[in-house]
Amino acid sequence: MHEAPIITLGGFFRLDLSIAITLFVTCAIVFLIARLATRNLSVTNPSKMQNFLEWTVDFVRGIVSSTMDMKKGKVFVSLGLTLIMFIFVANMLGLPLTIVTHHEHEFKIFGQAVSPEVFEAYEAESHGEGADSEGAHHAPEFAWWKSPTADASVTMGLSLIVFLLVHFLGMRYNTKAYFKHYLEPFPVFLPIHLVEKLANLLTLGMRLFGNLFAGEVLIATLLGAGFFGIPALVVWQGFSVFVGAIQAFVFVMLTMVYLAQSLESHDDHH
Repeated sequence: MHEAPIITLGGFFRLDLSIAITLFVTCAIVFLIARLATRNLSVTNPSKMQNFLEWTVDFVRGIVSSTMDMKKGKVFVSLGLTLIMFIFVANMLGLPLTIVTHHEHEFKIFGQAVSPEVFEAYEAESHGEGADSEGAHHAPEFAWWKSPTADASVTMGLSLIVFLLVHFLGMRYNTKAYFKHYLEPFPVFLPIHLVEKLANLLTLGMRLFGNLFAGEVLIATLLGAGFFGIPALVVWQGFSVFVGAIQAFVFVMLTMVYLAQSLESHDDHH
């Protein structure tokens, strides 16, 4: 199993460099796509990138309109567009390649030791009972490139952002109906509603993480199978594109559903 290259900043903040790198690349790719698609807008002769962006916007509008009235939902189209592009690009990063390095000795980046506990365990294994009968041992392998959404901290961070936004907007713009919802149909149901909201937070992030992490584990397994794993790897990577797109769609759809529920008022039923 490949190790994560982690450095500690300020004595307590642990930064996974592979996640930092791929998140930066994801943001750069999304920005580049948006910039190219809007650089030379034309009504009579739109570019392929402009057509792609317009199709994506219409797709997101369809998601929003399926969950709430567009009078309320039009302000969330840009949010949905950002989320679906960011998550899809992040999901795809780990498919085409992987970057793994071997290190027998501890090294530093930005003056900080990278995963020192890994090298401590390696040293203990190579000089103690962890070595095999011939005294062989394997140097730590660090993975520098993967889909950032295959890490639970990233997906739960996205989920937490959505969670906070949903409840802030509900309390800010739909105060009476928002708080009344927690006491319906009877006040005794308050704990159940609270558990439901926390479950939404967990499932939104863990669903995305679980699907992407499982996919990357299988890719690593197929790569380890050598030549015989190549046909299955090609098929699985093609299927992973579909899975990545579906997971981006599901995340945005559920985000809009939660926003619609939070902003729903009694008048919406009439």
